[in-house]
Amino acid sequence: MRSPVLGRFRYLAVEGPIGVGKTSLARRLAVAAGADLMLEQPANNPFLERFYRDSARFALPAQLTFCLQRVDEATEIARRDIEGKPIFTDFLPEKDGLFARLTLADDELALYHRLVAHIERAHRAPDLVIHLQASPETLFSRIQKRAIPMEQQIPDTYLRALCDIYGEFFYHYAAAPVLTVDTEQFDPAHSDSDFALLIERIDQMRGRKEVFVKGARP
Repeated sequence: MRSPVLGRFRYLAVEGPIGVGKTSLARRLAVAAGADLMLEQPANNPFLERFYRDSARFALPAQLTFCLQRVDEATEIARRDIEGKPIFTDFLPEKDGLFARLTLADDELALYHRLVAHIERAHRAPDLVIHLQASPETLFSRIQKRAIPMEQQIPDTYLRALCDIYGEFFYHYAAAPVLTVDTEQFDPAHSDSDFALLIERIDQMRGRKEVFVKGARP
C-alpha cells in the first residue's frame, strides 16, 4: 500500500555513515511512495577497495571517481524532476566534500576543490533528508555482519571520524529539511512497526531540523 505521507515528496534522500542502513531504508521508502530509486554504486569505483587497503595512496583517485559519479547522478535527478517523476536516493551529492576532507592531504584537497569547481553542477535540494545515526560500535558490528569483503578493512578510527564529520555537516546543513533518526534500537527498514512509526514522525514534522529517538518524548 502506498503512503500518502511519502507521496508528498518529489525528492527524498537518506544519508548517514557506512553501515547505518541507508540503502535498505531508501528501498523501503521508495516502494511505499511509488517513487523511482537511485542508489550509490560504490562497486563501480575501481579505486575503492584499494583505498580501504592503502588510504594514503588511493584516496584522491577514489574521491575523484565518486565526484564524477555525482555529476552524472545530479543530471539524472534533474531530468526526472523535470519529467515529474519522484525519486528517492541513499545519498546526498554533498557527501563527497565530507569524505574529501576526511581522507585527502591538504595539497590533494586543494586540487580536489579546484577540479570540483570546474565540473560540479548545481543540483536540486531534496524535499526531505533522513539522516540516520548510530554509534561507531554499532556501525562496526553491522559492517562485520553484512560481511562485504572490502569493508572488513575499515579501521575503527575511520568510523569514529566519519560519525563526527556527519554530525558536523548536518549541524550546519540548511539546504533542505532534515529528520535525524537514531537507529541504535530502531530498524524501520526491516521492522513494520518501526517503519510505521517513522512515517508517522515524518508526517508530524513542522520544523526544518528535528530529531527522532524511539521512546523519547517529543
